[in-house]
Amino acid sequence: GFGRLSTRGSQNEYVELLKGMPLEKMNPNDNPDVFAGIDVTWNRVAGGKAIARILEAIESDFNFKNPSTHLPDLMKALRMIEALEDEHWSDVKTKEIKKIIEACAGLYLEVSADGPTASPGSAVALAIEALNRQADNIVLKSYKVTTEPNSKVMELALETNRRENLRDTITIPSNLKNTAPYWLNSKGTLGMYKVNDQQLIGQPETPRSMKVLFKLEVAGQPLEISKDVVYRYSKPDEGELYRPFEILPEVTAHLGKEVYIFDSDKQQDVEVIVRAGRSNLEGTVSMAYPQGWSVHPGMQKVSIAQQGDTETLIFTVIPPKDQSEGLLTPMVEVNNTFYTRELVEIDYDHIPFQTVILPSESKIVRIDIIKKGQTIGYIEGAGDAVPESLNNIGYSVIKIKPQDINADLLSQFDAVVVGIRAYNILDELKFKQDLLFDFVEQGGNMIVQYNTSRRLKVDQIAPYPLKLSRDRVTDENAEVRFIDPDHPLLNYPNKIEPSDFNGWVQERGLYFPGEWSEEFTPILSLNDPGESPKEGSLLVAKHGKGHYIYTGLSFFREFPEGVPGAYRLFANMLSIGKDNINLDKKLTD
Repeated sequence: GFGRLSTRGSQNEYVELLKGMPLEKMNPNDNPDVFAGIDVTWNRVAGGKAIARILEAIESDFNFKNPSTHLPDLMKALRMIEALEDEHWSDVKTKEIKKIIEACAGLYLEVSADGPTASPGSAVALAIEALNRQADNIVLKSYKVTTEPNSKVMELALETNRRENLRDTITIPSNLKNTAPYWLNSKGTLGMYKVNDQQLIGQPETPRSMKVLFKLEVAGQPLEISKDVVYRYSKPDEGELYRPFEILPEVTAHLGKEVYIFDSDKQQDVEVIVRAGRSNLEGTVSMAYPQGWSVHPGMQKVSIAQQGDTETLIFTVIPPKDQSEGLLTPMVEVNNTFYTRELVEIDYDHIPFQTVILPSESKIVRIDIIKKGQTIGYIEGAGDAVPESLNNIGYSVIKIKPQDINADLLSQFDAVVVGIRAYNILDELKFKQDLLFDFVEQGGNMIVQYNTSRRLKVDQIAPYPLKLSRDRVTDENAEVRFIDPDHPLLNYPNKIEPSDFNGWVQERGLYFPGEWSEEFTPILSLNDPGESPKEGSLLVAKHGKGHYIYTGLSFFREFPEGVPGAYRLFANMLSIGKDNINLDKKLTD
């Protein structure tokens, strides 16, 4: 997506009636209204009129100086809501009116743990705070931690503005489920989550498994209020902060990278980072890997003293001789139980802190690839992982700042690659185009990845006429047809087959050129189902001794996912015209 300016004030939304009864009018002189005829009052609930009379009376004569004077009437309304035959509205409105009662009473209840996380079987210290800031008739009868078998009877009168601090220590049950977003508990399909409990659908968070149920007496009436256990802490620059209390496995592990690329049969060292979910963790770590691969050593011991600390282990992965791919999974054994999950923390200021427990696995890919050319200059655009990905298959990639571009600098490179949308965001490139085209003319290769037609910083993006369009292919499995199967881009130094377009992710490409001059040769033809063929995804033009290539193919998406065919095709793009040139260039100081 792209950022855009916000709009203030009212805006009209237009609705067209496709099916159903004609729209009614709220009033005779009004336009038809989609909400006309829909009763949103208490009248739609059997027994709701009496409740409405109580609440309307409170609203019309609300005591802002002392809201607790309304507690008797609010408690009466609560009893009536609890007695409704309509279970849905009874449940919804019971929760809502309890919040109103808490607010009018000035009642504050909080349960905070001594740490942000705990694992099953571990002890947790709880700090319970109860404060009545206004009412004079509230009694804390008891409280019960939902994971404990028994309640703690208190019979504690909550005097006005006197804080009551209680302490308790509990043990997390060994069978308590880990905290995780409910939509990620089961493996879904493309574009669809799998949720076994249908009642959870639509909730922003998974209901917490550990709560504290307070039983109180308010205005002579019983009241039950449930509170999640939280973690309360402070930072010098932010003050008091809260985050949810999480139940996590006693150990998790993850690999140093999501994808490991092997462009030869040379071994690589792989980091395994083990995190302790409890103190005094002892265990062993081994690896699961595909057939034909090898990992050494077979097992290593791990010992972590403090909860939350990590230990990093190094394993050596040896790929097979031929092209292969699969998954590498760390397995941690603790007390005869194997753990194969990793902990992902989601921490942003605008949403609650969350943890996600996911399968711990990284993709390992042995690519059968030949490269011609070694030193690549990369002009970064809007941001992508292409430079790191090319480094992973043995290229020497040097990032170039546009203001530093000159003929001497460019002469050190076999090819120059321009990052995604660079011509949309880098003003300096308008002054460097001639230098880049001269580099191509002298025998270099220049590869430009996708840009949008709007807000281009240059009048001419290529050495020959080329007009960008909004053409794209969103189906990552769309058929790819070779326009000229004998073209060097499809044959040298790697023979590109239709199978090289298997396993692509998210899309084939975007913002393809729609028009180009005769100097360009289109290489591929592809389209989404039901659409016309698009031939602008990969264009190449000979320019002097070198080649200029423009591509809208989504290499920036495929490389991080370790798609072998994307690497092989890009290697051909970097290698074009290099079969008779000495490519062992070295960077000069």
